[in-house]
Amino acid sequence: MFMGEFHHNIDEKGRLIVPAKFRSELGDKFILARGIEKCLYVYSETEWNNIVAKLKTLPFTKKVARTFTRSFFSGATECEFDRQGRINITSPLVGYADLQKECVVIGANDRIEIWSKANWDNFMTENADNLDEIAESLFTDVNYE
Repeated sequence: MFMGEFHHNIDEKGRLIVPAKFRSELGDKFILARGIEKCLYVYSETEWNNIVAKLKTLPFTKKVARTFTRSFFSGATECEFDRQGRINITSPLVGYADLQKECVVIGANDRIEIWSKANWDNFMTENADNLDEIAESLFTDVNYE
């Protein structure tokens, strides 16, 4: 499980340090892809294969399924770490996630997410007051008796 929040700078060549605790969990090769909400997702090969299996079940006759899979797979790329523990993020993915200099790398259970600091701050600000309502709506079916 990935968890935690880390702040690192992306350099002019698109290289970003991934925290050591995440590197050991990801393994030697992993997948970097467009995420939802203008961030990037990083999956271990095992978790990526789980996602691919789920996406294969979507009906290709549905326009929304085709649209999502095109967007998701076209931006995906296999990565590995350099000797300094950095990944090289392609320019289309840098542009998609608005990565400037300051980035936030978070653990999100089954994946890592990479955010521009500005987008992360906006996301947290927009959702800070609603977290209790979000939690309540997600867990309304749970019986605690």
